[in-house]
Amino acid sequence: MKFNLLKAIKNTHRHPINIILHCIGLPLYIIGIYFIIVYFMNQNISVLYGIILWLCAISLFILGHKIEGNLRAITLVIIYKYLRSFLQN
Repeated sequence: MKFNLLKAIKNTHRHPINIILHCIGLPLYIIGIYFIIVYFMNQNISVLYGIILWLCAISLFILGHKIEGNLRAITLVIIYKYLRSFLQN
């Protein structure tokens, strides 16, 4: 049976609070990663801001999955399962 990544992600993000927390966390995640990358390009941004934003985003993602009751279905686990099933076929 083939693992459908998009279907798996949709099935693990159904609770409205989980969706809201992910919508808040995603921009924080992106901005945090951006700050970290810019810091390593020797720009004038503190890496601490990027790490704090990134950790806040991860916390929101985990909290959303805990509320939904599928903590083992965070995106990294889903991607791992998808790659594992893809490589076995």
